[in-house]
Amino acid sequence: MDEHDWLAEQFDTHRPQLRTVAYRMLGSLNEADDAVQESWLRLSRSDVSAVENLGGWLTTVVGRVCLDMLRSRKSRREEFGAEMPDSVDGHDPEHEAVLADSVGLALMVVLETLAPAERLAFVLHDMFALSFDEIAPIVGRSPVAARQLASRARRRVQGKDAVPSADATRQREVVDAFLAASRGGDFAALLELLDPDVVVRADDAARRAGAAGEIRGAAAVAKTVSGRAKGARPALLEGLAGAVWAPDGKPRLAFSFIVEDGKIVEIALLAEAATLRDLEVEILGA
Repeated sequence: MDEHDWLAEQFDTHRPQLRTVAYRMLGSLNEADDAVQESWLRLSRSDVSAVENLGGWLTTVVGRVCLDMLRSRKSRREEFGAEMPDSVDGHDPEHEAVLADSVGLALMVVLETLAPAERLAFVLHDMFALSFDEIAPIVGRSPVAARQLASRARRRVQGKDAVPSADATRQREVVDAFLAASRGGDFAALLELLDPDVVVRADDAARRAGAAGEIRGAAAVAKTVSGRAKGARPALLEGLAGAVWAPDGKPRLAFSFIVEDGKIVEIALLAEAATLRDLEVEILGA
């Protein structure tokens, strides 16, 4: 068996998984087949002799192809589920049933509301267990920013963004109280606002500017931020309460918060230019 035949055989082994990934990303069997075919073309043109995990490599490739296809969509949208045939793979009824089950119309409709990068981060992480280190280069973000993309997507898929005013108002109250306590150096107030297992993560650009890569635990986080945040301005990030450092009116650093049950469970420091460019930011009081 020559190398081309061996690659073709290996690709066929992974084809059902790749088609599932592509369909979950695109919501169209025709486009999913196009993405899988493009993945084969890229494989056939690549030297994969040093690739240890061909399945992971192919998943990454099909993810990139799907991201490009999502970004290039301009007008027509597929009517999700309408073109699902009786047979998806043509030879594996069990796999077809799982695919049809797991990619229901309701989920596809929600996925369609997500930005392409959010959609890919959510699908690859939550549905296919890829790490954010693996997802980050696909979406052109740091692992921290990729985690935030998936988190925002997860909230929408779970319907949390549709629970509007009460949660949004409470989050803003918590974030405002956090900023005030941080500026005032009120350690006790910070501990009250932080979940015991809170984590602060900084993307690569924030780390280069001097931020710690990761800080865990309420006491450690409170100690780190106490007396800080004097230059931070309250802002809405993708419609949720957060903060930015914007010395010239242009955000240079964003503080994204995840608040659950009135406690801050995660803070992300986002300074990568691409992340800030794509982030929907409204500086409050500006």
